[in-house]
Amino acid sequence: MAEKNNKRFVLIILGISTLLTVPLITMQFSDEVNWSVYDFMVAAILLFGTGIICELVLRTIKKRNLRTIICLTILGTLFLIWAELAVGVFGTPFAGS
Repeated sequence: MAEKNNKRFVLIILGISTLLTVPLITMQFSDEVNWSVYDFMVAAILLFGTGIICELVLRTIKKRNLRTIICLTILGTLFLIWAELAVGVFGTPFAGS
């Protein structure tokens, strides 16, 4: 069981790392994407934090329905924070409003 958990954790890390390379590569070919080092740091913290928290939930909570609800809540929170940082949906100071 532990090997399965470690494999899932490695897949989460690799998936997030791959996801972060998309804007990096796109910046080389287009002026439409212009991320700073700060943008990559914030994205990495958000994505890795979400991945690690979801992995922790999957490892510790045994009830499948509860795990699903908690992970979906965590992912929803990630989406709301990402949307706020990207376009300022709620107009908080985090979005530069």
